Amino acid sequence: MSGQRLVVWYNTRCPVCDAGIDWQRNKLLSAVRAGDIEFRDINEQPDALAHYGVSLNDVRRRLHATDETGRLIVGADVAIAIWRLTKGEGWLASLFGNRAMLPLTRFAYDRFADVLFAWNRRKGRW
Repeated sequence: MSGQRLVVWYNTRCPVCDAGIDWQRNKLLSAVRAGDIEFRDINEQPDALAHYGVSLNDVRRRLHATDETGRLIVGADVAIAIWRLTKGEGWLASLFGNRAMLPLTRFAYDRFADVLFAWNRRKGRW
C-alpha cells in the first residue's frame, strides 16, 4: 500500500452491493487489516456523511468514500479508487478511469445505480 486510506460507505441492505463489497473486501484483506481501506455500512451510521451534505439515500443509491485527506469520492470514482488499491485490478482503474473513458464510466455506473436503487426500493430494502 502507498499509505492511502480509503473509507468506503455502502448499503448492506442491497444484496448486490453487499455481495460486491464482500467480494472486494476479501480481495483486499491485507489492506483492510493494515487499515489502508475500510468498508462501512451506512445503515449503522446513517448521518455519517451529513457534514458533506450526503443523505442516507444518497449512499444507498451510489457508493461514497473519503480519502486520506477527507475528500469525498462518489459513484464510479469510488470503484476506480478501490481498483487502484486492489492487486491485479489496476488495469481496470486505468481503463475505466482514464480521461477519455471516465465520462462514459460515470454515466454507465449512475444508470446502473439508479436501476439498482429503484429495485431495492420496490423490494422494501430500507
